[in-house]
Amino acid sequence: MKWQGRRKSDNVEDRRGMSSSGKTIVGGGIIGIIILLLNIFGGENAQMLTPILEQMNQGQSAPTEQRDLTTQELEEQAFIETILADNEDVWTKIFKENNLNYKKPNLVLFTGGVETECGNATSDSGPFYCPADQKVYMDLTFFEELKTRFGAQGGDFATAYVIAHEIGHHVQTLLGTSAKMREMQQGKTKAEANKLSVALELQADFYAGVWTHYNQKMNNILEDGDIDEALSAAHAVGDDAIQSKMQGHIVPESFTHGTSEQRKYWFMKGYKSGDIEQGNTFDELR
Repeated sequence: MKWQGRRKSDNVEDRRGMSSSGKTIVGGGIIGIIILLLNIFGGENAQMLTPILEQMNQGQSAPTEQRDLTTQELEEQAFIETILADNEDVWTKIFKENNLNYKKPNLVLFTGGVETECGNATSDSGPFYCPADQKVYMDLTFFEELKTRFGAQGGDFATAYVIAHEIGHHVQTLLGTSAKMREMQQGKTKAEANKLSVALELQADFYAGVWTHYNQKMNNILEDGDIDEALSAAHAVGDDAIQSKMQGHIVPESFTHGTSEQRKYWFMKGYKSGDIEQGNTFDELR
C-alpha cells in the first residue's frame, strides 16, 4: 500500500508508551476467548463488556509506567496517522456530498489494556469502536495474532481495512444507524437480535470498501495484492471461520458478524460501487 508522503491526522492518541497492571482484567483463558469472539472487529458489541470487565477489575490498581516508543512503533504510528487522515478526508467528502457534517473520531493505540467509556478492555478484545466516547481502540499486536492464529495473509492494507471497518461503525453512529439497530433488537429473540448485529457489521465492511474506492481515486493507494490482503482478513474473521477454528463446529444462529463470504462480498460491493446508497445490509439480510 502506498501511504508515505500524505497528510497525517492529529487525532491519534498513542498510549503504547504507557503500561498498566490493569491489563490483567481479561486473561488468556475462556473469558479472553469469549471477548475475542464478541469483539473481533466488533464495534457496537464493546458495550456489552462493561459490566463483566468492571466487576473483574474491582479492587485492582492500575499504576502506569512511561517509556519511549521504539523506531518501529514510531513508524507504525505514522502509518496509522496517515490511514486515519485518509478516512477523515474520504468521509468528510462523502458527508459533504450528502449535505452532512462529518465529526472526526479519535483513534487510540494501546498495549495490553485500555480504559474506555464502554468499559475496560485488553488486546484480547481485538480492535473495537466505542460509541460512548466515539473512539477507535487498537492494540497492534492483534494483527500478528490475526496471521498466526486465524490464518490471515497480513500486510499493511489488512490493517487499513480494519481501521476503515471501525471507522464504519463511527459513520453508523453519526448517521443514527447504530441507535436504530439497538431499538430494532428490543423484544427480539437472541437469534433475531444476532441477525441485526450481523447486518450492522457487514455494513461496516461495506463502508470499508467504499472508503477504499474513494481513497484509490483520491490518492492512488493500491498496490498489487492489497485487495487480497483485505479479503484475507475479512475471511479470517468471519463467524464461521472463527467458530470452526475455535470450537470445531459452527452455530449459524449465534453469528454476530457474518460469514467469511458475507464479509468479503460486502467489502467488495462497497469497493466496486463507491455508493453508500447500496449498503443497506439490513434489508438484504431479511
